[in-house]
Amino acid sequence: MEKGFRMRRLLLLSFIVPFFCNAQISSDSVIMTVAGKEISLAEFEYMATKNNEVDLTNKKSLNAYVDLFKNFKLKVADAENLGLDNTNSFQSEYRKYKAELTESYMNDQQGQDAVTKMIYDRGDRVLSLRYILFAFPGVVVSKDTLAVYQKAYSAYERIKAGEDFDKVAERVVKEDSTSQLVFSGKNESLLPLKALKAFDNVAWNMKEGELSIPFRTSAGYYLIKLDKHKPNQGQVRVAHILFRVNDSENEELSSEKLKLANEVRERLLSGESFEELAKEFSEDEGNAGKGGVLPFFSHGVMVPEFELAAFNLKEKGAISSPVKTAFGYHLIKLIDKKPRSSYEEEKDRIASVMRKDEWNFEFYNSFDTRLKKEYGYTFYPEAYAKLERVCDSYFPTDSMFFKQLKDEQDTLAIINNRVIDLTEFCYYLYRNPFSTKTYSKDFMQEVYDLFLRDVVKTHERENLETKHPEYLHLLQEYRDGILLFEVSNARVWQKPIEEQPELERKWMAEIQKKYPVVVNTKLLKKIKKH
Repeated sequence: MEKGFRMRRLLLLSFIVPFFCNAQISSDSVIMTVAGKEISLAEFEYMATKNNEVDLTNKKSLNAYVDLFKNFKLKVADAENLGLDNTNSFQSEYRKYKAELTESYMNDQQGQDAVTKMIYDRGDRVLSLRYILFAFPGVVVSKDTLAVYQKAYSAYERIKAGEDFDKVAERVVKEDSTSQLVFSGKNESLLPLKALKAFDNVAWNMKEGELSIPFRTSAGYYLIKLDKHKPNQGQVRVAHILFRVNDSENEELSSEKLKLANEVRERLLSGESFEELAKEFSEDEGNAGKGGVLPFFSHGVMVPEFELAAFNLKEKGAISSPVKTAFGYHLIKLIDKKPRSSYEEEKDRIASVMRKDEWNFEFYNSFDTRLKKEYGYTFYPEAYAKLERVCDSYFPTDSMFFKQLKDEQDTLAIINNRVIDLTEFCYYLYRNPFSTKTYSKDFMQEVYDLFLRDVVKTHERENLETKHPEYLHLLQEYRDGILLFEVSNARVWQKPIEEQPELERKWMAEIQKKYPVVVNTKLLKKIKKH
């Protein structure tokens, strides 16, 4: 029974689910009054556009729609009379919808799609690169970053002059062994959105063999040597048999494991079951009992040697020679391959990642830029420079930062003809110190960008009804739709199905008598002439 109620609600709300109509609202005249509540022509016409069978220029169609609309509003009036619009459940659902609807206007879908597609297109390539990180010692101000940058640039010059990247990396890490703030490494299969935003944006714009100049991230200064672009081969599914070898084990034991791996491979090639031999020999306790089968995986998930061997298998059922990794020797059998997912399949995942943390500034950039233009954003760099000068000595969460600026009231920006001074921004910064950045000026810039977004979005919310006339209609129809469902459920749908037609008839007769309806026939005649 409950399932039936949910289905009825879905069917009912399919009439009123939000979408943006292009109907022209000719006036705000009153088309009818139901239970003392005036209903505008704009709402009447808007709801008519939701029903493809309604033709307002046809007398018969118009009259039928008037009856339908009138009965709909009578049922809503009955719901209000019963107090269903004052229940906690109704208020909660309506508030949630209003928040979601409002937020749906707070974006630039076309711009978001463009940046999402850009990230997807990056994923056609997998990067193989090496890097050196000269890390910041926690949060830093400008004077603290100079020595870090000088170390990074010195290493860059040595490599640029012809020294081997790996040898320079080994040397600078060793030289910094006391402070442990220099790190080196390599990534054989880097995919987009797996590194810091600044790292990604540099790496995916490099050519094979190129060395980057030192660039700043929230972690510190990086140097990158891009070795290779590789095609993204999608995903692969394999089974494996692991002959575990630990680093602490001697060479003789390692040789015995390799010998055993080759013997098992010969048995596989002669036709014995991979699944049974995996159960017998594999030392991967997690999946030996499953015949060694692993889930589908893409680039960058497995250790490099394992990934390379797995993707190099061409035919289903092919079995690799023993592959050495940090875990031991593997025999790998190819089960299946599938190409990279389409943009349509990946875009929601990409968008979900980009909405978070530092990526959200690129994701919402087109929206932020458009609103700043629409609301006449004017920036005063001289005032911002005062903030930067204080950032040279104090981090923006330091109490001394605010003491230095407590009397500053220079105009920082003007938005929608409203002057924003340094005091207002500093108060926002004090109350909302939210940033992932560890360098003082980057931290302040990120908070300033968030501040601007909050200001322009506040103006946009205040102007939604003016800029988007359908906004109020969407709220009204959702509100009425919830009430229509609840009152129909209480009056009719909870009763046995064979009784429902008669209950519906009696209910309609009752509310038609109970609640007065006045139809503006003059206005209806004008509609028919259009």
